[in-house]
Amino acid sequence: MGSPTTVTSEAAPVPPQRGAPPAPRLRSRLRADPSARRRHSVARPRRSVLLTALTGLVVVYSLLPLVWLVIGATKTQQGLATSFGLWFGGDFALWDNITETFTYDDGVFTRWLLNTLLYVVLGAGGATVLAVLGGYALAKFAFPGKRAVFAVVIGAVAVPGTALAIPTFLMFSEMGLTNTPWAVIVPSLISPFGLYLMWVFATEAIPTELMEAARMDGAGELRIFFQVCLPLLAPGTVTVLLFTMVHTWNNYFLPLIMIKDPDWYPLPLGLNSWNAQAATAGGQPVFHLVITGSLITILPLIAAFLLLQRYWQSGLAAGSVKE
Repeated sequence: MGSPTTVTSEAAPVPPQRGAPPAPRLRSRLRADPSARRRHSVARPRRSVLLTALTGLVVVYSLLPLVWLVIGATKTQQGLATSFGLWFGGDFALWDNITETFTYDDGVFTRWLLNTLLYVVLGAGGATVLAVLGGYALAKFAFPGKRAVFAVVIGAVAVPGTALAIPTFLMFSEMGLTNTPWAVIVPSLISPFGLYLMWVFATEAIPTELMEAARMDGAGELRIFFQVCLPLLAPGTVTVLLFTMVHTWNNYFLPLIMIKDPDWYPLPLGLNSWNAQAATAGGQPVFHLVITGSLITILPLIAAFLLLQRYWQSGLAAGSVKE
């Protein structure tokens, strides 16, 4: 009889568990190669409890007013005074508040909303166009006085808008443009920060060799700008558009000193006039409409950020990697 055949089987390799220490071979490779150690640390970064806690505090600080606004918009005028601010009241009056907001005082809220859209389309849109054109020219063309222009742009960024409010008002008053939409639109066309941002972005985003190749192919400067350079400037253009749109949409001080006719109020100024009714003699407090109107006011900005987020993120990251 033959000896029994012994069947041997190799044990299947056990996959490394999550969180287990690196294998000896990996540890030796990390000790021998500092660059591999850096790559390993980047792939699996260490967690910081302090940084996580600080980030959580920032998130709470940022979202708490929005939560209060959403909850407050569901309450009646009486419910705002009798219920806790960060919890819902007995009556869910969101839809009634929205309807009353658009119908109160002969529907003036709709007029304020249209005014704000007008100021944003003409003011922020025009500021973006001028910033793109100016930034492209300053980045890709050499001309006498370029350093002086750079100094003026940097100085304009450093000067706060409130410091120019009185001179701007006096100038527009002499031209007879106060209490008109142009008193808000024309100053909004100037965005020193947007110009500087497009200047820096165009310098990094548009290769000079690409423009020279287009010129060698016989393309004119306008064709080079619209067909070659403008698509490359799309992320920076959207970023500047978002900044100028938010600034114009939330602009309160400039319309306050320029406009006295309520029919030309933007939303921030109009909602403030509703809020001030409670302090006037015989005025009716409409805080529930102010809160609901504020919630409606921020919805277009949230939608714009969500729709243009990918362009905005790529615009902020441009130039961060050098090849």
